[in-house]
Amino acid sequence: MKTIILKENLKQGLNVVEKITGKNLTLPVLNNVLLITEKNFLRLCTTDLEMGISWWTLIKTEKEGKISIPAKLLSSFIGLLPDEKMVLEVKNKTLFIECKKNKTKIKGQDAEEFPIIPKIEEKEFIEVDGYKFCQGLSQIIEIISSSQVRPEISGVYLLFQKNLIKMVGTDSFRLAEKTLSLKNNNIKGDYSLIVPQKTIRELINILGERKEKLKIFFSPNQIMFELVMPGVSHPQVQIISRLIEGEYPDYQEIIPKKYETQIILDKKEFLNQIKTASLFSGKINEVKFEVDPKQGKIEIFTQNPEIGENKSYLLGKTEGQPIEVSFNHKFISDGLSSIQSSEVIFGLNKEGGPAVLKPVGDESYIYVVMPVKAD
Repeated sequence: MKTIILKENLKQGLNVVEKITGKNLTLPVLNNVLLITEKNFLRLCTTDLEMGISWWTLIKTEKEGKISIPAKLLSSFIGLLPDEKMVLEVKNKTLFIECKKNKTKIKGQDAEEFPIIPKIEEKEFIEVDGYKFCQGLSQIIEIISSSQVRPEISGVYLLFQKNLIKMVGTDSFRLAEKTLSLKNNNIKGDYSLIVPQKTIRELINILGERKEKLKIFFSPNQIMFELVMPGVSHPQVQIISRLIEGEYPDYQEIIPKKYETQIILDKKEFLNQIKTASLFSGKINEVKFEVDPKQGKIEIFTQNPEIGENKSYLLGKTEGQPIEVSFNHKFISDGLSSIQSSEVIFGLNKEGGPAVLKPVGDESYIYVVMPVKAD
């Protein structure tokens, strides 16, 4: 292998693929990055056996080849070099790196020892607005918690239908659903699957700010997200992941169809008062709400025998019955932080029923949270 590449291009690729390396002590090869020259492309690959990331860039290839190199070492070293062209050459399982003022060699491993990253038959796929897709996922991802007892809720549930995509996440105490409209759907029928939380985090981190179209490919036990190189009909980034097996809960049953009490509030002011109240909450993070529809206000109360207490109120457009109910303040804060509108609808139900937070004027997002049960 011998190629010429710009330092900034190599660094960009390493920044993308190294995110899932450096944490495996039992199988050190998983801490490596695989470098492959294929015609006029350099491909970088990493994997943790559950997810694989590949990145390509155009290069000038003098000789094709491949090698496996410690990812963190290579990335740190390349980051310290000046922004100029460099020559990469492989001899005897060693990567030689040469630029104007530097000659370095890094010992690697045989590329054949690097785990094979599975491929998906690129038949059925859908194309989405990558930025909107990742923004939608960011409204879901933070409420998911890992569960060995119920692995099916440890990921994001994705339902692809003819004209829409539903994204759902839950930790069994709260649930969020985001709906995106879908155009030019190439798939036949509906697809539902559960993607690991880690995969979704990496997708958001790597592609969250990109404005290009994102291709999504399916197979019975894997999913692949692909971003095409601008101006070239060739992939630039591919993220391939296993899927979580199991049946996702029938979450629609949890979402209330109506509320006994509803109040519309300024989101920023509501969130600020929740954060203030949280300073005085006890070990279970309990915050009490009392809604008075006649006065059009909601009272927020917290107390801690060791610290003190706090009481505040907000005015809003209110309808329904008077109600007193308690919630975990963190759950309410997380829901409000995920909402992008300036006003929110807070729908409440008595007798331990779930509450709902929704953006005003936007039916595409709903956040459901269970109250703290009274002793």
